[in-house]
Amino acid sequence: TVGGAVFSTDFVAVDHLERMLSLDNVFSPEEFAAWAARVEREAGGAAYHLLCELKIDGLAVNLLYEKGRLTRALTRGDGRTGEDVTLNVKTIDGIPSVLRGADAPELVEIRAEVFFPIEAFADLNASLVAAGKAPFANPRNAAAGSLRMKDPRVTATRPLHMLVHGIGARRGFDIDRQSAAYDLLEAWGLPVSSHYRVLDTPEQAQGFIAGFGERRHSVEHEIDGVVVKVDEIAVQRQLGATSRAPRWAIAYKYPPEEVNTKLLDILVNVGRTGRVTPYGVMEPVTVAGSTVTNATLHNASEVERKGILIGDTVVLRKAGDVIPEILGPVVDLRDGSERAFVMPTHCPSCGAELAPEKEGDKDIRCPNARSCPSQLRERLFGLAGRGAFDIEALGWEGATSLLDSGVLADPQLGGPSESMLFSLGEKEIARVPLYTRAAKKTDPPEAVVDGRVLSANGQRLVANLHSAKEQPLWRVLVALSIRHVGPTAARALAQHFGSMAAIRDADAEALSGVEGVGGVIADAVRDWFDREGNDWHVRIVEQWAADGVRMVDERDESVEQTLAGMTVVVTGSLEGFSRDSAKEAILARGGKAAGSVSKNTDWVVVGPGAGSKEAKARELGLTILDEAGFVRLLETGSA
Repeated sequence: TVGGAVFSTDFVAVDHLERMLSLDNVFSPEEFAAWAARVEREAGGAAYHLLCELKIDGLAVNLLYEKGRLTRALTRGDGRTGEDVTLNVKTIDGIPSVLRGADAPELVEIRAEVFFPIEAFADLNASLVAAGKAPFANPRNAAAGSLRMKDPRVTATRPLHMLVHGIGARRGFDIDRQSAAYDLLEAWGLPVSSHYRVLDTPEQAQGFIAGFGERRHSVEHEIDGVVVKVDEIAVQRQLGATSRAPRWAIAYKYPPEEVNTKLLDILVNVGRTGRVTPYGVMEPVTVAGSTVTNATLHNASEVERKGILIGDTVVLRKAGDVIPEILGPVVDLRDGSERAFVMPTHCPSCGAELAPEKEGDKDIRCPNARSCPSQLRERLFGLAGRGAFDIEALGWEGATSLLDSGVLADPQLGGPSESMLFSLGEKEIARVPLYTRAAKKTDPPEAVVDGRVLSANGQRLVANLHSAKEQPLWRVLVALSIRHVGPTAARALAQHFGSMAAIRDADAEALSGVEGVGGVIADAVRDWFDREGNDWHVRIVEQWAADGVRMVDERDESVEQTLAGMTVVVTGSLEGFSRDSAKEAILARGGKAAGSVSKNTDWVVVGPGAGSKEAKARELGLTILDEAGFVRLLETGSA
């Protein structure tokens, strides 16, 4: 294994020699059988086997060996580019710096997963708690955090493990089967899982999946499913891949784990549009690999419908192994001490009286949008999200810190507002403790504010705020937190009107006439600009514009409007398009990219995994295109 000196790492972005694709998922025996049938059909009679292996819940990495020596290790990143974590990977026990044997290839990329064994994770958390530090939420987070330590000497103290599971770019050798690659990797001294099996039929693969599903917690590391691959490389090549995933492999994801825990209380959260949402506070419980203490209950009606009382033992699961969800109470365990939840009448953040916006609404709202601290913090957090400005380094803690430090005070509004976000520069952010460090003698005096200078995270925020000003108009619209205006409606409005000024000047009739907008969204947009007391909304737009945020989309006149007035549905996986790029291509040519099939759909583009949308299109007698037909449609307006 690698030893010797270690140095600080900066995680430089580096391209993979061969893309690291994702995997498509299935969640039931029926979906797996459909995938297996498609593989058999597209294999065209070629003989093949199925290699089954455990899906480790860790961090994917790519190791590059040149002339037998480990020269680089990258995280997966976006599949094309990853972060250089070579120095940290070299500290992991069991990863050879030089491949064993005389047949080491000239070049090979090796795909692997970094993880914490469950016992090692428990020991690490115990040591962190003993040292007065915060423990990690789950083994995956611990692995990711440990591998990205700035100082590799810290990574070296963490009991990380790695298992290899594939080969990327290679030169100087070839293989005919995936399992043969594993034999070769093991012969070179690389760690390969002992749990994989090569099987003859999909039915045998189903048995492997079911078996480990029953004993998933007996494995030494976290798993969230089974990966099934076609073993023969020639058949893999014949089946090919989409733009994001191979067609010759699938991940079978196990259903969400359910556990019981005690519901200690029900509190409420005030969201960015004033909606008041109850959530459960529970005794900490581990579910799907992480510790959960809170879970949303959506609204008071949902609490009543599920029959949940404070003090109940409740059944908890993670929907999709991600979002905690309270399914209901275990009524037989009640002892009479439980009590009903009563929705508050006043906002816990600002004290304003809560009420439904209109009669019959299930949701109640805080009407104090301008001054409610909770709403402002949620709006600030939301506008930095991936669906809006996508400002890295501005998360929940960052939003709270900006507000607490007072740097977002708007002199025209007499209080804090998101209007001032893009006015922030180095001097202002240097007043926010979260984004600073203690100044050193070597720091330039002009960068020092009250004995502190921007940290690396603060510098990142400054840079990201600057680049966010160039985001397209639809993202700006989403960032304004207008009710009902999500990415789909925002794209439609931006494409139709082209500028914030045109949207602001359009009446409800003009807005509702935009395909994909309609009356409810049109009224919400007009209300956001026009309602009495909403002049602070206009202030946000005007201040952002003054600070350089782009409020006009420059149209590419060179793109012919071949799909003007047409509705196109894309379903399944396409090799040359991601879901977003297919939608962008349709919108850029004047078409509507719909999410569902109806009699008003003009074209349905179908790729592997299309499912029910393809069936409905055939039932309605609609025109169905493959990917080649889609390309012709974009170019000419017909297939």
